[in-house]
Amino acid sequence: MNIWPAVLLATAVSGHLSAQWLNYPTAGIPRGRDGKPNLSAPAPRAADGKPDLSGVWMADGQTYFFDLAAGLKPEDVVMLPWAKELQQKRIDNEHGDDPLSRCLPHGVPRINTNGLFPFKIIQTPGLVVILYEQLNLFRQVFLDGRKLAKDVNPTWLGYSTGRWDGDTLVIETTGLNGKAWLDTQKSRPATDALHVTERFRRKDFGTLEVVATIDDPKTYSKPWTTTTQKMFLQLNTDILEFICNENEKDLSHMPVGK
Repeated sequence: MNIWPAVLLATAVSGHLSAQWLNYPTAGIPRGRDGKPNLSAPAPRAADGKPDLSGVWMADGQTYFFDLAAGLKPEDVVMLPWAKELQQKRIDNEHGDDPLSRCLPHGVPRINTNGLFPFKIIQTPGLVVILYEQLNLFRQVFLDGRKLAKDVNPTWLGYSTGRWDGDTLVIETTGLNGKAWLDTQKSRPATDALHVTERFRRKDFGTLEVVATIDDPKTYSKPWTTTTQKMFLQLNTDILEFICNENEKDLSHMPVGK
């Protein structure tokens, strides 16, 4: 029986639903003649004229959290033999060795895909900060023209720089430690050679579209790009503290994987 996704789902729901008491009006929301929010209105602009991605967002469902390659053909995502073997071992182990089951970070781009926890984007001309409610994680995306660092201490979320391509924010991330999984149910691996390119586009006031390209020559025979995932603006709320270990009751019973 494949219990890990269900366990993860139950944990996530119990963490976020208890936070629904928070209800503070979101400023600057466009409204129709009936006074209701008009989230199909044009995306706002920052003072520098760039699209303003600021706000509290949440992925539309769990599809990409469980399967990052959802909507792609098998020939689009081709693993090297060792990676395919590792993936099957993880699945046979019922995903019990997923680092996230031990309250360790999701990695990139998986961190954006959990449709049960919101994340908050704070945008300035030279820096975008992304705050994630689940596990209290954060990312810094430097927009000041610096290059991706070549010799950095590998981390779970890596080192990110960004640039604007028209109305799309392009985020390049390297310096990842290779310990995180790309998705939950499919259990796809990655290594420290992973280079992730994310494209964030605010389609309208209430919708953020995200596409990720996976380039890991140690794991996949060629780069591959996800289909478009939608994130929806969360009104009248904010992210809250989430301490995973306080809610973790099963850690001592988890199987030890490889």
